[in-house]
Amino acid sequence: MTTPAFPSPSGIPSGHLSAPIQAAIQLALDEQRLVGAVVLVVHNGTVIHRQAAGWADRESRRPMTVDAIFRLASASKPIVSAAALVLVAQGRLNLDDGIDCWLPEFRPRTADGRAARITVRQLLSHTAGLGYRFFETAADGPYAQAGVSDGMDTSTLSLAENLRRIAAVPLLYEPGTAWGYSLATDVLGALIEKVHGAPLESAVRQLVTGPLGMADTCFVAQDAQRVATAYVSDTPRPHPLTEGETVSPFEGAVGIVYSPERIFDPKAFPSGGAGMAATAEDFMRLLEALRQDSPLLPRGLIAEMGRDQTGGQDLPNVPGFGFGLGFSVMRDPTLAASPESEGTWRWGGAYGHSWFVDCKRGLSVVAFTNTLYEGMSGRFVTDLRDAVYTALEAGR
Repeated sequence: MTTPAFPSPSGIPSGHLSAPIQAAIQLALDEQRLVGAVVLVVHNGTVIHRQAAGWADRESRRPMTVDAIFRLASASKPIVSAAALVLVAQGRLNLDDGIDCWLPEFRPRTADGRAARITVRQLLSHTAGLGYRFFETAADGPYAQAGVSDGMDTSTLSLAENLRRIAAVPLLYEPGTAWGYSLATDVLGALIEKVHGAPLESAVRQLVTGPLGMADTCFVAQDAQRVATAYVSDTPRPHPLTEGETVSPFEGAVGIVYSPERIFDPKAFPSGGAGMAATAEDFMRLLEALRQDSPLLPRGLIAEMGRDQTGGQDLPNVPGFGFGLGFSVMRDPTLAASPESEGTWRWGGAYGHSWFVDCKRGLSVVAFTNTLYEGMSGRFVTDLRDAVYTALEAGR
C-alpha cells in the first residue's frame, strides 16, 4: 500500500469514521445491495472519512481493505482525459484542432456519407458523434455488426483495429451538435499515443499517474490478491460476475459484455474509456490534484474541464447536469434534487463506482464498490451523497 496522500485531522486516526457516512455504507451492506466498498471523503485537503467495509471476496471471506484494487471501467476516463490535457498544457495539442492530423486513418463519416471533422475538445466532451456498442437496442446493431469492442470484453483486437471498426460505422450526429456518451475516450487514448510517442500505459504513467504517485493505477493489474471480486446486483443478494456475462445498465439496451479477467491480460488493448485498475486512494490523488490546482495542469485548463461543454443540452437520465472535459458538471442543483453546489464534478464506473468533487465546498468523495450497478447508479450513490453533506453540516 502506498503512503496515504492526505493528512488526517489533528488527533484523529486515519481510520476516523463519520457517523452519517458509516451508517449509509452499513445500510447498503445490511440490505445486501453492496458486497464491499472503500469510501474516502476529503474536506479542505483533510480526510474526514476513510473506510473499507464488507467483502473484497465474499465466497472466500476476504475482507475489503483500503488498498484494494478495483477495475475502473469509466472511472478511467478522467485519468486519460487529464493525460490529454497535460499534452495541451505542454503545447503539443490544441483543444480545437482536428484529430485527423494525428489519426489520418480515423475518418468516420456522417449518416449521409460526408466526411466529418472531429476535434480534441469533442472527444473529451463526448460531442464527437460516436456511440457505445452496449447502448444499441438490438444485438445486430451497427457497432455490433462492425465488431467494435467497448473495452470491457475479452478481445484480441489491437487499439488501432478497434478504431478502424469504430470509424466504419456512421456517426450518430454531426460532431459538436449533440451529446452522447461514447467510445470517444478510447479514440482519445490512441491520440495520446501518437502525440506522446509511447504506448498508452506508458504515456498515462509519464503524464499523470507517475507525477501524482498513483502507484497502483495501471491497465494491467499486477497484484491479483488485492483485486476486489466483481459482483452483480441480484435478489436476494448480488452474484459474482462471470466471465462473458452481459449486464445492461439501462432498460432496452443490449448491455455490457464483461470480462473480469481482462484486467490481468497484458495482450488486451488499452481502453482509455473502460480499462485500468486503481485503488480509491490513487483516484483521490487525481481528484485532489485537480481541485487544489496542483502543478499537473494550469488553473485555466482545470476550469475548462469543469465548464459545461454541451451548449446547455440535457444529459439523458442525468437531470441538472452538463458535461465538461472528462466528467459531468452540475448545472442546476434544484433540477438535480441534490445538495451539491453548482459546478460540482461527478461521474462513475460500470463496475460499481461513483465519485464527485464539490469545489465550492472544498469536498472530494470517492466510493469504489465491487457491486454493479448499485455502486454506480443505485440507491447507495444518493444515500452516500446525502450522508456526506449531513456530516459536513454537523461538523462530522
